[in-house]
Amino acid sequence: MKQNILITIIGPTAIGKTSLSIALAQHFGCDIISCDSRQFFKEMNIGTAVPTKEELAAAPHHFIQNKSIFENYSVGDFEKEALEKLEELFTKNNIQIMVGGSGLYVDAVLKGFDEFPDIDESVRTEINAKYDEFGIEFLQDKLQELDPEYYQKIQTENPQTLQNPQRMKRFVEVCLGSGLPYSSFIGKRKIERNFTPIVIGLEADREIMYGRINQRVDIMVNEGLVEEVKSLLPNQHLNALQTVGYRELFDYFNEKISLNEAIEQIKMNTRRFAKRQMTWFKRTENATWFDFETDRNEIIKVVENLTHKNATF
Repeated sequence: MKQNILITIIGPTAIGKTSLSIALAQHFGCDIISCDSRQFFKEMNIGTAVPTKEELAAAPHHFIQNKSIFENYSVGDFEKEALEKLEELFTKNNIQIMVGGSGLYVDAVLKGFDEFPDIDESVRTEINAKYDEFGIEFLQDKLQELDPEYYQKIQTENPQTLQNPQRMKRFVEVCLGSGLPYSSFIGKRKIERNFTPIVIGLEADREIMYGRINQRVDIMVNEGLVEEVKSLLPNQHLNALQTVGYRELFDYFNEKISLNEAIEQIKMNTRRFAKRQMTWFKRTENATWFDFETDRNEIIKVVENLTHKNATF
């Protein structure tokens, strides 16, 4: 009996994941599940580096510009929809591909989420009131007090999360509502999947990676990024738009910084984002890493061997 296999391609932004995923999809005759959380939204095109029309035509893609910025779409929603789509695709081909730079979304599909207790609505109301009064510092101080271990983990591995009100509220409400640290609920649930993951990572020396990012931002600007962001200005408050490449240009249009400053900040913040991506992905168990310039046929050969090892049970 053939085992289902999900080939998952990870790595930082601008490293070449899309081209590798297409090469693999064409080799195995299968589809591609995108798990880039910025590419779900149809109103965001240039600033999210959505695959070109030619790339989308080269292999069947799913979860590319399939949502609107006006919809609430969570990582839990994506997990459910992606697993349903994979269930369907595996009936046609026992090998499928997933690609993307959103580590949390990759983990959601490969490993699932831990189970947390139901929290009384009064706790949530109180936390929202405190946040409205004291800001993000209240949430940071509270998490550091209630779960210093998890606070330190975030500070080390993904410090931007400490500035994310929604996620910080969630951490604090679990601590307060359960009387236990948030970290005590992590890793307790055994998740079963109907596929075996094969994880392929692409990487590059830091300076090369940063150069590719700077070049990509320049290309985005030449392709009309400033105009795209201007068209979204009336909706700048939406969660989907609180992301690199958009926030900086909103500051420009709101006359907080110059256009040149905005572009330089996009480059800097994208480089920081790529560094965090690598920190996250390097923790991935059993990943096989390649330099981004490795010949695609060589990578395909390695993946072919890995699929044969895992193809039957």
